[in-house]
Amino acid sequence: LRGRKERERQERRRRELRALALGQGDFQLVDHSGRPRSKADFLGQWVLLYFGFTHCPDVCPDELEKLSRAVELLDGDAALPRVQPLFVTVDPERDDVAAVARYVRDFHPRLLGLTGSPEQVRAAGSAYRVYASAGPRDEDGDYIVDHTVIIYLLGPDGLFLDYYNRSKTAKKIAESVRRHMESYEPLL
Repeated sequence: LRGRKERERQERRRRELRALALGQGDFQLVDHSGRPRSKADFLGQWVLLYFGFTHCPDVCPDELEKLSRAVELLDGDAALPRVQPLFVTVDPERDDVAAVARYVRDFHPRLLGLTGSPEQVRAAGSAYRVYASAGPRDEDGDYIVDHTVIIYLLGPDGLFLDYYNRSKTAKKIAESVRRHMESYEPLL
């Protein structure tokens, strides 16, 4: 009975995710080495995706550290597929290829940083319903970008499977990703 209830819960969750259709669109961005990238480049891979900006004083570095630690925990189990960590800027005005390259090197060695034109970045964010809004500039012209603070899990089909907010620890994220890997079925 418990197993049947769990299967029913999982099937209900799949139906909800199909209806949500989050992340079905493609994106056209550039990685931190200047190479053009699209969502299709990551099909067949598990992805942990975070939207942020390089001038973020604390939240983005904390979340990327947590994401990196979750990837390290998953890497510790050779039976699991490798997870591709991705960072997409929400501040293309300041976050060009060079800025993103400098930023991502402080985190996981496989972390790929993505940027693009304001239109490209906005389109990538809207595919995941990411909110981003630049705040007022100070006397030095600096500003903070208010944005959605979520780590997204994408399955090998490229579709959204789960999300992790600030309250989730790296260990909890890794446990959740592991469970998704063990029970994975394509959504479409």
